[in-house]
Amino acid sequence: MNDRPNVTAILLFVVLALIWGTSFILIKQGLKVFDADEVGALRVSAAAFFLLPFAILRLKELKSNHYGKLLLSGLLGVFFPSFLFALAQTKLASSITGIGNSLTPIFTLIIGALIFGQRFRKESIVGIIIGLIGTVILISAKSSGGFGDVNAYFFLIILACTMYATNLNFVKYKIPDLQPMTITSISIMFIGVLALTYLLGFTSFINTMKAEPGAWKAFGFICLLGLMSTSLAMLLFNKLVKVSSPLFTSSITYVIPIVAVMWGILDDEQLFIGHYIGMVAIIGGVYLANRKR
Repeated sequence: MNDRPNVTAILLFVVLALIWGTSFILIKQGLKVFDADEVGALRVSAAAFFLLPFAILRLKELKSNHYGKLLLSGLLGVFFPSFLFALAQTKLASSITGIGNSLTPIFTLIIGALIFGQRFRKESIVGIIIGLIGTVILISAKSSGGFGDVNAYFFLIILACTMYATNLNFVKYKIPDLQPMTITSISIMFIGVLALTYLLGFTSFINTMKAEPGAWKAFGFICLLGLMSTSLAMLLFNKLVKVSSPLFTSSITYVIPIVAVMWGILDDEQLFIGHYIGMVAIIGGVYLANRKR
């Protein structure tokens, strides 16, 4: 494949960066009305609803040993991270969570080596160390320009990224015989049942929709999050993988936090010098850890 991206690949790249980078500000808008668990459950339910037609068409591809694996993939790759990111953003700016999300490639490399037997290169180890240093800087940055107490809610982002990374390795090594869209649509259909059951049976979502001013607007933001960031984005990403090189596709990791920061600034969030230093270190670490020879 020619490594030079064509016009289609560039357009897909830009649209995907905008969609995924906007995810965090949409979570923030949803949290203005709903609790974090309601945001997470509604996000997953909406994504499952939009992907349901794709899932139904692909059910015939499954064998008996696929069902448990796809459920686990959905839990690790979408379900739990959706709740963790929403909970983290009750105490963190959307731009900070957007930056933290870029740690996923580093954890993917670490888990791939520790659990699935992948080998580290020396350059990758340096990149991992730089990225982790950037994380420490990011979560302890103060307005004075110095560093203070660590915001414990950032560890929820780290946990979510670890789950993303575990799922990426799990799909690669344990479900190699299914197409990405089959894995995505059916796994989200499975967890969508769990999310909808939780949303309607164990939260005050219905009462909030009836009584809370602005509930329908927040509902729209979260449904947009489920449609765009989880459903449509996966369709576009699969297309991008097919029409571009792996290196070009993976470089979207570096653009998403920039989009998230831009949305945060537009929404009057404050970022301090330590946040920018941490972001640069994380992105630089991700680049070194994943750079091809």
